[in-house]
Amino acid sequence: MADPMRIRAQAAAGGKATVRVLMSHEMETGQRRDSAGKLVPAWFIQEVMADHNGKQVMRAEWGPSVSKNPFLQFSVRGAKAGDKVTVHWIDNKGDKRTDEATVS
Repeated sequence: MADPMRIRAQAAAGGKATVRVLMSHEMETGQRRDSAGKLVPAWFIQEVMADHNGKQVMRAEWGPSVSKNPFLQFSVRGAKAGDKVTVHWIDNKGDKRTDEATVS
């Protein structure tokens, strides 16, 4: 299991919240070689989803070109202090991670 995501959700004027997520993942492309010359197998996040109070507000499909330990930022309309934001990801090996933050 990967390390927890760092999620910060801050309410802003106009009924929006800015959500920043730092994910811990190696994100191997499958094209790099190790010290013995063998290909390192591809291992990357394929799908990222975000929920606001249980309702999906964002979904993204990623590929091997996303950098190691990816950073994601997005806005959620209608979010206010105390609301819950949950972020989920699934990688190409079937590993999953879900973490939650409260809008401040």
